Amino acid sequence: MLRALNPKRTLKTLLHTHRSPKTLIPSSISRSLSSTPTSPPPLSQPPPPPPPPPPLPQSSSSTEAEIRKYLGYTVLLIGCGIATYYSFPFPVNARDKKAQIFRYAPLPDDLHTVSNWSGTHEVKTRTFLQPESLEELEKIVKEANEKKQRIRPVGSGLSPNGIGLSRAGMVNLALMDKVLEVDKGKKTVRVQAGIRVQQLVDALKEHGLTLQNFASIREQQIGGIVQVGAHGTGARLPPIDEQVTSMKLVTPAKGTIEISKEKEPELFYLARCGLGGLGVVAEVTIQCVERHELVEHTVVSDMKEIKKNHKKLLSENKHVKYLYIPYTDTVVVVKCNPVSKWSGPPKFNPKYSHDEAMQHPTAGLVTCRIVPDGSEPDINELSFTELRDKLLTLDPLNKDHIVKVNQAEAEFWRKSEGYRVGWSDEILGFDCGGQQWVSETCFPAGTLAKPSMKELEYIEELKQLIEKEQIPAPAPIEQRWTACSKSPMSPASCTDENDIFSWVGIIMYLPTMDARQRKEITDEFFHYRHLTQLRLWDRYSAFEHWAKIEVPKDKDELAALQERLRQRFPVDAYNKARKELDPNRILSNVKLEKLFPMSETV
Repeated sequence: MLRALNPKRTLKTLLHTHRSPKTLIPSSISRSLSSTPTSPPPLSQPPPPPPPPPPLPQSSSSTEAEIRKYLGYTVLLIGCGIATYYSFPFPVNARDKKAQIFRYAPLPDDLHTVSNWSGTHEVKTRTFLQPESLEELEKIVKEANEKKQRIRPVGSGLSPNGIGLSRAGMVNLALMDKVLEVDKGKKTVRVQAGIRVQQLVDALKEHGLTLQNFASIREQQIGGIVQVGAHGTGARLPPIDEQVTSMKLVTPAKGTIEISKEKEPELFYLARCGLGGLGVVAEVTIQCVERHELVEHTVVSDMKEIKKNHKKLLSENKHVKYLYIPYTDTVVVVKCNPVSKWSGPPKFNPKYSHDEAMQHPTAGLVTCRIVPDGSEPDINELSFTELRDKLLTLDPLNKDHIVKVNQAEAEFWRKSEGYRVGWSDEILGFDCGGQQWVSETCFPAGTLAKPSMKELEYIEELKQLIEKEQIPAPAPIEQRWTACSKSPMSPASCTDENDIFSWVGIIMYLPTMDARQRKEITDEFFHYRHLTQLRLWDRYSAFEHWAKIEVPKDKDELAALQERLRQRFPVDAYNKARKELDPNRILSNVKLEKLFPMSETV
């Protein structure tokens, strides 16, 4: 930047430089003038040359003009500085952010900022529509199609990859969240697609019903959780899209259509896991089950024991998942089953209290002298996942530090073995921790009667990869199972009803809001993910969850991903349906266009 001129120094310099000079007289002439007059020289001698005329005194107007000029420059610079400061205001936390040109320019009043839960994806848009009724939604879709204005359907924004986000515009059904009909005889419920999972579960309680299975959290909108093929765990239980028996879609080209297993079944199965590209899901009818309690049993094991008992664990438990702790032999096994109507919940006295289980990670924080200030809760009031975030914040990319944190987590689970009883919607939830990057893959695992054991080999190779490459991989690596889905776009799609699928998730947390540190963690996570992709995905026929797949920036990698998706999913049929139902692609976004490019021959 130009340095502002100093007005005082400038004036002083100008005055010194442009002071009017005195008239100089040679010393010989001065002496002659001071002496008495003498007789004129003889005529034969030439007269001396006349002295040069004294310079004219310089006008003060020139000096004043120079002063005014430099004063003008000074005022101009000061004015530019003031204008720049007030035109580009900095937020309070600007000092903690990495400098970016024009980053903090004021935004228009009508610009909406929408980000996903983890803060890893964010867009700004002027079009964010929230209809309150089916009629309003139909009008919005019709007008957008006529104007060719994109309105990408977006739910609660919980997808780690921000699959529903679009700068061009979005439509959100949060205000369409009503339960429309409950059929206790058929155990079905018809709802508007904007209702959240927890809202629906609460509404079903009075009818003695609940959902068949749950993902880890309850804040998803029903339309969103169905469209991305979300899942819970249980080798006999399919992904959540299989619970849908009929749907009402608002499409740009054909208006509102109702589809089900009986009415346009081919389109119905395709649209159940349609990624929001075939129409805005307005209403959904879901097959429910009777409300029931579950007993959760948590035990700590190791891979040797898991291999011995894996088939039994899958077949004898309604819900089961494994949590692996990198750099340790610890495998946390979480089993959930209905409470026995005859014997009731088991009687169990835990060896350790909750406070004793929390001692190890809490001691780590005290050792590191982390003392919360007045704005933070006391260490003893934090949950385990909050404590883990605190520990990770200290040095999130130091492998040796991560190993210690993982060891603390293994100790926590060892002291947390035991039973827990509650309603299914309470028990099947899982505290996933704070903001994070996550990649989850789905691949075939044989049948329930005869598991292939490939899923355990996958984990062993993954843990070896982590240790060999010294990846600072935090816990857990989560492994779950589902039955297959009849939705052809589901990662667990299969025509053989006996097939089961394993889902494996890797993770890196973002425990800090420091932009530079989050960038470093992001880079390390994508390196971690890239290594698993190179070493494991093709060999195990693993494909990423639709809400967690990331689009490569490299053109060759993108082309390879497109070809890989084409080999697994009916991409041509999906694109054909997109062209018929949404010819102007108003429901699409950049991610969808890159994953499923539309050719003119479709």
